[in-house]
Amino acid sequence: MSKKIDASLKALIKALRKHAEAVGGSRVSLKKSQRAAAKLQSTASAYAAAVYAKTGLDSPFNDVTSPGLENVTLNSLLAERDALASHSKKTEPDAASTAL
Repeated sequence: MSKKIDASLKALIKALRKHAEAVGGSRVSLKKSQRAAAKLQSTASAYAAAVYAKTGLDSPFNDVTSPGLENVTLNSLLAERDALASHSKKTEPDAASTAL
């Protein structure tokens, strides 16, 4: 097995276990479960990228659907967030000019 695939597999398994621990208990912490889900998604992407780099095969996770918002809605919200963030950076006063 490829070293990169093996390393990403180990990271994916670790992320799956942490996610299961975060959401499998009687009391689920929202922040902890969100962090675990984000880590799981990034490690799954890294695993898919390692497989693609080695074999040229598509991601084994293509058929996995997200139970949340549709991609079109998510992309729209992300674009709006980025636009607001860049607009707020442009309107922030310069720290040197406000120190006077």
